[in-house]
Amino acid sequence: MRSSISIRMSAFQAGAAARCLRRWRWGAQPGQGSRCSHHRRPPQLLSTPIFYVNGPPHIGHLYSALLADALHRHRELLGRGGRFATGTDEHGLKIQTSAAAAGASPKQFCDRVSAEFQALFAEAGISYTDFIRTTEPRHGRAVEHFWAALRDRGWLYQADYEGWYCTAEESFLTAAQVTERPDARGQRCMVSLESGHQVHWTKEKNYMFKLSEFREPLLQWLQGNRLAITPEPFYQQVLQWLEHDLPDLSVSRDSNRLQWALPVPGDPTQTVYVWVDALVNYLTVVGYPTAHGGRWPAACHIVGKDILKFHAVYWPALLMAAGLDPPEQILVHSHWTVQGQKMSKSLGNVVDPRACFLRFSVDGFRYFLLRQGVPERDCDYYDEKVVKLDHELVASVTDLPWRVSGHFERFQVYKALESIADCVRQANGFVQRHAPWKLRREDPAQRQWQDTVLHVALECLRVYGLLLQPAMPSLADKLLSRLGVTPAERSLKAVNFLPRYRGAVCPFEGRRLGPDTGLLFPRLEKLEGGSHEGPRTLKRSHSK
Repeated sequence: MRSSISIRMSAFQAGAAARCLRRWRWGAQPGQGSRCSHHRRPPQLLSTPIFYVNGPPHIGHLYSALLADALHRHRELLGRGGRFATGTDEHGLKIQTSAAAAGASPKQFCDRVSAEFQALFAEAGISYTDFIRTTEPRHGRAVEHFWAALRDRGWLYQADYEGWYCTAEESFLTAAQVTERPDARGQRCMVSLESGHQVHWTKEKNYMFKLSEFREPLLQWLQGNRLAITPEPFYQQVLQWLEHDLPDLSVSRDSNRLQWALPVPGDPTQTVYVWVDALVNYLTVVGYPTAHGGRWPAACHIVGKDILKFHAVYWPALLMAAGLDPPEQILVHSHWTVQGQKMSKSLGNVVDPRACFLRFSVDGFRYFLLRQGVPERDCDYYDEKVVKLDHELVASVTDLPWRVSGHFERFQVYKALESIADCVRQANGFVQRHAPWKLRREDPAQRQWQDTVLHVALECLRVYGLLLQPAMPSLADKLLSRLGVTPAERSLKAVNFLPRYRGAVCPFEGRRLGPDTGLLFPRLEKLEGGSHEGPRTLKRSHSK
């Protein structure tokens, strides 16, 4: 970012920034004094980013929401409760142009896409307690009050600003963050080094935020709290950014260029920079500016690495300037890519989560994203990778006969049974993830997937029955008879798990089940008698 005005920090301004830091360190807000350590800690707010509505949701959005949802559900199970907020970011030049391209007003466009996010999250079981939209009146009031706090405390000034602006990212970039490359037609243009999106030189009169004065307060905040940004590589990334001077930040746009935005209070010629507008949502959901006192800064933001600077540099500095504390923690995750490329509408590689729900089930796809996603590094998506989780089950059951035989040969019968039990748990997880009872047989695609899930489950049971014959012959006989496995097909040489998986014919496919052989494991009720009262007896129940 380059500004035509260079401002040096005065001793007075440096002192003001230091006072902001002291207020953060002691937890005092204007007129409140410091918080005492014996006060009960308020429940923490868990938040996702609010998602930009320039297009429909994809698995990257869903992944952020699932991470927050899983943490929220875990905390509820621990009895800690708390709030969980998500929502949609609905202002900015990109929304303005996307709506025009769709032949709709910005409000109509936002209503439609925001509803798509809400429908996806409902289907995915996202257990949020607040869905915030930046077009809501409560949020407009919060932004107005926050802007006034920055202005009244002397952290804003007007200046002629010029620099590179990326509409796709809604952010200003420095000369070091852009480069010249040919576009699709071979014409040279300036693009963002990080994203590849085109940038344009912009010159206008804006309000500037004195971000340059918060480098030292931000460093002291982070150096005194190594868990403020997690995982560690992202914490170190922010420290690297803070090794260099911070330029002042343009926090408004000319209203002639951008109409679809919140107006700057008292100045109709300017609109509030979309990122300032968006970040304040975290205060809106805790009741700012009237009811946030007991709820902030008990907040944990879950964000993608591409918006780390906005959350770990700009947002804490803005909060300090407004007399508020930074959030307690920022949890950062990496991206989902498709065959090594970032998801993009222009590349046509955006993955629709709802199509994945139909193919893999909701819980199955939730499990996949949470199981495969690693916060520290990007994770590549392809349909076969979802199935790869089930390959773990296939590999385990395929190798099971050799492992069981090895344990028997080493006189480790208990380990043989442990190995079988581990695979039984994996098979149970497979069935639970794919929930075949939820699939509709009238839908050809769902019927085929249901048949596949049931076939794999029955094949697992056949293998377990074969391998349990030495230890539990009667039970194994009942199980194999129910599966329609004849005595001639019960040799351990005939295991041949999932032959269709290797392109061979499966002799059991389409075979009718055998006669009902009753319960395999009657449920055992509570023990009768004490541990020092001689032999104990078990009560047997015949409930299923």
